[in-house]
Amino acid sequence: MLTAEQEAVLRSIRKLLDFWQISPDELGIEESETIVRKVEPPPPPAGPKYQHPRTGETWNGEGSQPPWIREALTKEGYTVDELRLVTPTPEQVS
Repeated sequence: MLTAEQEAVLRSIRKLLDFWQISPDELGIEESETIVRKVEPPPPPAGPKYQHPRTGETWNGEGSQPPWIREALTKEGYTVDELRLVTPTPEQVS
């Protein structure tokens, strides 16, 4: 299914092809040839990047800050570095 923008672009391309009398053969593609698009799989969900030391609540760092992290930073006196989870390097894992 094409979006409205894609349909508008196709109409423009067809008009240009007609105006300049360009055939599909001249473009190096056949009329019936379909273009296969490589669809990249979505990235894996990001794991948590921040964790409250006492409650264990986590946040992946995307979107707006959850209430627990705002409270930990403003009312409980934690710093961002204290809440940030340490990601092990490949050397630490092996």
